[in-house]
Amino acid sequence: MQVKLLNWTPEPENTVAAAARLCYSDASISELLDKMQGAEATKLIAKLVEMGHLSPLEHVSFTFGIQDVSRALTHQLVRHRIASYSQKSQRYVKEDKFQFVIPPSIASNPQARQQYLEVMEQIRQAYAQLSAVAAKEDARYILPNACHTSIIVTMNCRSLLNFFEHRCCNRAQWEIRQLAWQMLALVKEKAPAIFSRAGARCDIDGTCPEGAMSCGRWQNGEKGHV
Repeated sequence: MQVKLLNWTPEPENTVAAAARLCYSDASISELLDKMQGAEATKLIAKLVEMGHLSPLEHVSFTFGIQDVSRALTHQLVRHRIASYSQKSQRYVKEDKFQFVIPPSIASNPQARQQYLEVMEQIRQAYAQLSAVAAKEDARYILPNACHTSIIVTMNCRSLLNFFEHRCCNRAQWEIRQLAWQMLALVKEKAPAIFSRAGARCDIDGTCPEGAMSCGRWQNGEKGHV
């Protein structure tokens, strides 16, 4: 998995703080931008997050380049609605030499790994044969969820907080959980105040919404992963 931060709103925390203060001030926007800097911005952002007043966070966005993840992961990722996605197309890009993700539970079992690799090779050969006599958009129907894919994703900060709450959780599927941890580490470097409490619900307030399905980490007081 390769995750890179491609772009982000300049001075993200100053922008959020100015947008929030604008709601309650008759000062000009330029005056607010000059005032809401550094410690002033950090203090206001902490208050916004604590109160759950998150609409000002929508003015800041981050764009990620994500490679060498599976289609199984991106099927989950695109369920996060308030975001923009551009993904490598199996309709137009030939996949006769596709690479693939091997899940840990299979990789750690020699017999299962061997069977998995054999099936992937069979699919490769079948895809090559089909794409020679049919359109790529039809041959792709036999490709597995394990196929590597690339995707560019843009989310605003409010959407990212929601994404991290759901996908940093131990109950999230392992691959998208790894992605969420990497994305969170990247945005924390650019906007530490906004994402200071980001993560699974147990990292945010010490509770767990999973009920009987909880992993139990919150009960043990364990710290988050990032």
